[in-house]
Amino acid sequence: MRIRLLGPIDVVVDGTPRAVRGLRRKAVLAVLALQHGHIVSVARLVDSVWSDNGHPPVANTLQSHVSHLRQVLGSRTSIVARPPGYLLDVGSGDTDVEEAERLIRQGTRSDDSAVAAGQLRGALALWRGSALEDVAGLAWLEGQAERLNQLRAQAVRALLEVRLDLGEHAELVRDLELLAVEHPLDEQIHGQLMLALYRSGRQADALAVFRRLRSALVGNLGVDPTLALRELEAQMLRHDPGLSPPPAPVTVSRPPLPVPAQLPLEVRGFAGREPELAGLDALLAQANGPTVLVVVLSGSAGVGKTALAVHWARRVASEFPDGQLYVNLRGYDPSGLVTSSADAVRGFLEALGVPPHRIPVGADAQAAQFRSLLAGRRMLVVLDNARDAGQIRPLLPGAPGCLVVVTSRDELAGLVGIEGAHPITLGLLTNDESRQLLAFRLGADRIAAEPRAADEISARCARLPLALVVVAARAATHPLFSLRALAEELGDSRERLDALAGGDLVADVRAVFSWSYRTLTPKAARMFRLLGLHRGPDVSAAAAASLAGLAVREARHLLRELARAHLIVEHLPDRYAFHDLLRAYAAELAEHTDSAEQRDAAIRRVLDHYLHTAYRAAVVLNPHRDPIKLPAPDHATTPEAFTDHHVAIEWFSTEHAVLIAALRQALRHGLDHHAWALAWSMHTYFNRRGRWHDWAVVWQVGVDAATRLADPLARAHAHRGLSWAYDKLSRHEHARVHLLHALELWAEAGDPVGQADVHLDLGRGLAIEGRFADAMHHARHALDLYKEADHPDGLALALNNMGMASVELGDYERGLECCRESLALHQEADNLDGEAGAWDSLGYAYHHLGDHAAAIDGYQHALDLYRDLGDRFEVAATLANLGDSRHSAGDEARAREAWREALSILDDLDHPDADRLRAKLRADGSRA
Repeated sequence: MRIRLLGPIDVVVDGTPRAVRGLRRKAVLAVLALQHGHIVSVARLVDSVWSDNGHPPVANTLQSHVSHLRQVLGSRTSIVARPPGYLLDVGSGDTDVEEAERLIRQGTRSDDSAVAAGQLRGALALWRGSALEDVAGLAWLEGQAERLNQLRAQAVRALLEVRLDLGEHAELVRDLELLAVEHPLDEQIHGQLMLALYRSGRQADALAVFRRLRSALVGNLGVDPTLALRELEAQMLRHDPGLSPPPAPVTVSRPPLPVPAQLPLEVRGFAGREPELAGLDALLAQANGPTVLVVVLSGSAGVGKTALAVHWARRVASEFPDGQLYVNLRGYDPSGLVTSSADAVRGFLEALGVPPHRIPVGADAQAAQFRSLLAGRRMLVVLDNARDAGQIRPLLPGAPGCLVVVTSRDELAGLVGIEGAHPITLGLLTNDESRQLLAFRLGADRIAAEPRAADEISARCARLPLALVVVAARAATHPLFSLRALAEELGDSRERLDALAGGDLVADVRAVFSWSYRTLTPKAARMFRLLGLHRGPDVSAAAAASLAGLAVREARHLLRELARAHLIVEHLPDRYAFHDLLRAYAAELAEHTDSAEQRDAAIRRVLDHYLHTAYRAAVVLNPHRDPIKLPAPDHATTPEAFTDHHVAIEWFSTEHAVLIAALRQALRHGLDHHAWALAWSMHTYFNRRGRWHDWAVVWQVGVDAATRLADPLARAHAHRGLSWAYDKLSRHEHARVHLLHALELWAEAGDPVGQADVHLDLGRGLAIEGRFADAMHHARHALDLYKEADHPDGLALALNNMGMASVELGDYERGLECCRESLALHQEADNLDGEAGAWDSLGYAYHHLGDHAAAIDGYQHALDLYRDLGDRFEVAATLANLGDSRHSAGDEARAREAWREALSILDDLDHPDADRLRAKLRADGSRA
């Protein structure tokens, strides 16, 4: 299914267009489609669709339109009622707008001109006329139509540039002449026309175009052409060989893809399973066949599926030289925190070297990118603890050469029947295998001395590997205990749990756990129960200390007691995890042993720990950010402290998955202040690390939590935070909607600093779109508000934005003045990050004035500061600008040196700006 908005509004189902009749129905569909996958409130729908009508519709009018649209779309679930409005969900389909945006984004980032041309042509082919042409007259939709038509103009210009790179100058002259007539003051189009004419042997005509443009600019705006265009004229006058058509495309090598090695540590003392291992070895020989080989290891909980999969995967890892991927899908985790396919795919993409900002929006696009990266590679993929086939399918490679091992309690019949997966069912251990496992852990001599007692222990553990491991841990820690005594003790334990027995394997395992649990010291037993309330994938000793209200040293001692009993595993130094059966058992014990007040207090303490620790880390990362108020922590909570930003970044990197789980747990428990403040505290980390998808998820929870609070400032912060994430995901219209929400809330609260912050954000977005006059308006408004609040950090930021806008508008002297004022304020506040930005802006202003020595000096100051701050992306961006100024100053060798260093960093970050810089170096090299 596809909804089409780039022309008349309609719906295409199974290749057949379906008309949407009626202006209001078309408008409702358009508004929902433009925010596909997001809730649109009833108020916004009414304002957008009926803004030209003085009488808003009654409620059932909108409901009637939605009902009709569901029929057109062919599904009642295509438009879902979600408070406070509706959400459009067309499954794996998309809109033509989303497809156009994706193709344009890819085309403008590609360093292969031929590929870029194909993508841009594909985008332009989606327009069937003026965007949203049959809902004219509705103000909000007219604004959207203008945005989409500007998007088309952007694609047209980008395609012209690419075609010039491909040497199609002669074919372009006529189209560019018509565009120059339509846009008599557009310097980019006139520059392209000049280059096309010059390359077609028409130097005089090219220079005449420049003279006409200069006359028009002076007469209408009172300004000269930009420096870049003046340099182009000079190059033509001296017949610069660099203006010749580009040579045949040169393949520029990209950094090789990393070889991931994600397999977890093998369980010590793996025993038995020889038939299953032989079956897996036999299947390995088929891995070179025409399709992807998928193996499903199924069996009951605790039967050893993961142990077998990891043991075999490590044994054959050398057969997969391109690497091994592993993910725990947590399909049966008692906390309900199942790893989604989208999260798993994003984890794999990052392991394969794709930086977060290069991961596309949408689960389907991410899965396609994953399949593309695995094409032609020989890789082993282990998908552990899957819930169902639907969770698995997006994680399957699309080309032969890879082998996938899936473990699940479910037989995954759909995967076997449709994808042709090979099923292997894992049963209980045999008597010999059980004895072998005990011998590995206790020593063969001890088992040989008491074989019947060993067999009795195996029987009472139902020959289940997980239970045997727990019992063996107790036997190993008491080497003087006889196996007979341990078997009898275990038997007594089962008798005391008759109510839970009756042939149920899980009940048998619970009995074994209870036997081991009752051997714990009282404090360790309490720690075990409380860990069942923790919702993250693992827990640090520091967080466990807060959970239990203990000192970290005492908590660490108790955790190690639990690890020795094999009730938890220290899978990383000072970090502990559960088997999901043991987690469920611990939570069950807490439910029956500890009061609701005690459980709630423990959850509150651990959430206090994560919030106050994350907040401290956030302040270290950005000490100039305006603070927020936090709920006071419980007196028994011990938040962690940080010495510098490197330690803070490392903590966030280790804990970010736990923090997301804590955020959701806070929302479920009604701790809304904790939830939105946690989102605030993770903001800087996710921004600097480029984890845009996680950033959006976190702030959406923050918005949900803040909405339940009677605090407009919390809601404003949350909407603004979500706008930043949407901007990074190129969902600019969604970002603007949230910024306007934030602006309204801060205005209601009478907070001038919050309003000013939003005006800065709105201005930055407009500057990206090239709307510099509008950007200047917002920067000035922000400046006035910061003055009103006596906020020097904000004043400095606003002045810097005004300076950049002034430069872009051609008022270079005013730009210099603003940037100098900004620099002085940042220096006075000792804000090194802001100071670096101001120096960079000064360099940009001087560069446009033609004062290349001053520009180089400004960029060098910025570069030194960014290096000290360790901000690699800003170092690269400043090096690129520095190279431009050196090149304009005639120092081509040092310019290329700066560009190459910048390219090395951008390639290491895999940032899209690397493509443009690589093209610049290639073009400069052809002129050298």
